Amino acid sequence: MADISTDFLGIKSPNPFWLASAPPTDKLINVVRAFEAGWGGVVWKTLGSQVKNVSSRYSSVNYGGKRMMGFNNIELISDRPLEINLKEIYEVVKMFPDRAMIVSLMADNDRKSWHDLIMKAEDAGAMGFELNFGCPHGMTERGMGAAVGQDPEIAKMVVEWVMEKATIPVITKLTPNVHSVVPTARAAVEGGTNALSLINTIQSVTGIDLDTLVPNPYVAGKSVFGGYCGPAVKPIALKMLTTVAQDPIASRVPVSGIGGVSTWKDAVEFMLLGATSVQVCTAAMNHGFRIVEDMCDGLNNWMDEKGFEKTTDFIGKSVEKITHWEDLDINYHHIAKIDQDKCIHCGLCYIACEDTSHQSINVERGNPYNNYTVKEEECVGCNLCKLVCPVDACITMEEHRVAPEYVNWKDWQREGRPLNDH
Repeated sequence: MADISTDFLGIKSPNPFWLASAPPTDKLINVVRAFEAGWGGVVWKTLGSQVKNVSSRYSSVNYGGKRMMGFNNIELISDRPLEINLKEIYEVVKMFPDRAMIVSLMADNDRKSWHDLIMKAEDAGAMGFELNFGCPHGMTERGMGAAVGQDPEIAKMVVEWVMEKATIPVITKLTPNVHSVVPTARAAVEGGTNALSLINTIQSVTGIDLDTLVPNPYVAGKSVFGGYCGPAVKPIALKMLTTVAQDPIASRVPVSGIGGVSTWKDAVEFMLLGATSVQVCTAAMNHGFRIVEDMCDGLNNWMDEKGFEKTTDFIGKSVEKITHWEDLDINYHHIAKIDQDKCIHCGLCYIACEDTSHQSINVERGNPYNNYTVKEEECVGCNLCKLVCPVDACITMEEHRVAPEYVNWKDWQREGRPLNDH
């Protein structure tokens, strides 16, 4: 069986699945339940100055009959006294010394406040810190959270303060509420951070109650922008993770991947794009802590199937496969093929192609059902028919190269080749 244990900056855990800094990691009772279920580590909910939360705090986007495709929150950092949090962290570490205990921090914006908080968290047994430079609501008005992560110079300064005092690994958590995460990632690395984590939540409005006309979540007739997470943000998180993995400065340090991880497959995708560990929140809040059992089993089975003995065998293997558009092979072409034995004659492929794409599917009207075939000379290989088809492997894409040699857009222009003749 594959070894799914993880070594993140010397912080060891039995698997790469950590709970992210959020409500599920706010207190001892939650974290103990999580560790008993099998989670490899937690990032304890952000500690800092005492705050006061509001009610309600959460909202979601449902899609396709499924709950919480996207999840939104306006909850702040831990609203429990610092002393209670520190006491519980100490107790949990003694109970589960083999699990990763990372503590998220957000001190007031001065060197002394950061130094004081770091010393207290280290004394409580923290194995690493995660600097919260990403919270997009509530704390930003105080010059914290995303307000730090959106300014590379300030982020670097705070990281430098932290590195003056910290004697355990430091992870800097990046905000996605920027044009690019790379400038702040570089600044954090140059400031001395030992690792990065991303992404934090994305500012959002999940919807409006059409009876009250108030956006969600509802707080006495008002609402605010919240932090969006869950499966809906995974593609954005993977893109931002890749930009960090491809940057020569930001990629010097390991990364903990966050953003819509719900299954072992999601986790593998994050790891293939450079993450050493992955953090989970929304999926646990939606389904409970025991989902980690399937995550561990799935990862183990996949690694055995692929012949990977340990997670470091495949971390980052997909990074080089994401390139620039102008470097793609223009001579590569594929054409859709419909398996008539699997086709249920629903016509979704025809409707999609005829109305919104390239009119490349032919319909033969029949009784009792219609038959659909691909017009190979018209098919541009866009994949739309395959994506809308409700039957797995009914529509496949077969390679039909235009020419054998590799030619990209830069070559095409340089050689003066003809453009499409319409």
